Amino acid sequence: MTKYLDGGITRSGEGYEGTEWTILGQRYFPKATCASTFAFETNSEPGQFVPVHVHPHQDEFILVREGQLELKLDGTWQTARAGDLVRMPRGVPHGYFNKSDAPCRALFWVSPAGRLRELFETLHEMTDIPAIVAASKAHDVDFLPPEASE
Repeated sequence: MTKYLDGGITRSGEGYEGTEWTILGQRYFPKATCASTFAFETNSEPGQFVPVHVHPHQDEFILVREGQLELKLDGTWQTARAGDLVRMPRGVPHGYFNKSDAPCRALFWVSPAGRLRELFETLHEMTDIPAIVAASKAHDVDFLPPEASE
């Protein structure tokens, strides 16, 4: 990872340097990466989600571009629609869920970058949930028990 951000444009529907990851069926495209920030686009089909988890060392943001997401943020359910910005401070439990009948596209970013890009590279096409949880913990993302996502 570079220390400073490279200038330029990462096109819509493309990942930085042509990279794309599939994580639990969702498509992720890295948009920008350096020590201070990591930005990525997600494409979530109806029914897809990321369970409640915590980033102890990173603030995270979501800019919903199309569709809507249901978020559980610090124990409270909220809805984010196209154009909304979600702010998730470090240490605060959060998860996102596409409970609608339409796809959702969103731009996420974390600051500082931490080890999140490395985690996504590790999770690409993994399917074993206990292994995903363990890999996430090793990369500073802590998943809460399943009942936290209810």
